[in-house]
Amino acid sequence: MKIKNIILILLGIILVTACSSAPAQPTPDVNVARTSAVETVVAQFTLTAASFTSTPLPIPTATEPPVVATETLLPVATEEVTLPTLPPGVTATQTLCDSMTFDSATVDVNIPDGTQMTAGQTFTKTWKIKNNGSCAWGDGYKLIYAGYADQMSGKAQPLSGVVAVGEEVQVSVDFKAPTKAGEYLSAWTMANARNIPFGKALFVKITVK
Repeated sequence: MKIKNIILILLGIILVTACSSAPAQPTPDVNVARTSAVETVVAQFTLTAASFTSTPLPIPTATEPPVVATETLLPVATEEVTLPTLPPGVTATQTLCDSMTFDSATVDVNIPDGTQMTAGQTFTKTWKIKNNGSCAWGDGYKLIYAGYADQMSGKAQPLSGVVAVGEEVQVSVDFKAPTKAGEYLSAWTMANARNIPFGKALFVKITVK
């Protein structure tokens, strides 16, 4: 019984001694723990940033402007013009509708220049002329007084018919010689239906005794 008590006492002493000799555990510093946690988070962000590979954004390309529908113009129908066949002696450079010419060697059919007439004598002067235009001479075409020198009461005779392009024709004027002696000259020219003169002037020249 005494031995058992002695053993219990010894065990109690050993336990007390063991507890008193063990070093006291330090109280953890809260600030240090917070700092460590922050450093750990920063380190994780740094590692994440280092391992992150940036993907470049696509470079915008120029966008072509929208195609605007335009009106397509259709070709304008044109009327085909057929030029008349030019007769012999008429060239393509003669483009006037109304034109007249003559041969100076054959223009005077009668009453050559300087023909003597009596005072008040009536006579008919005839010329041979040619239609070298591009239009036929029809109704309304005639000789008219050109307003040069003396008309000598001249009256043009109507054309004998239609004068085609390139055709020669004889035209005449009825005159009456003046009553006074002297030399007289009268000029005449062709005119169209609108009384517009064209071509060379035709002359008659007489002498009154």
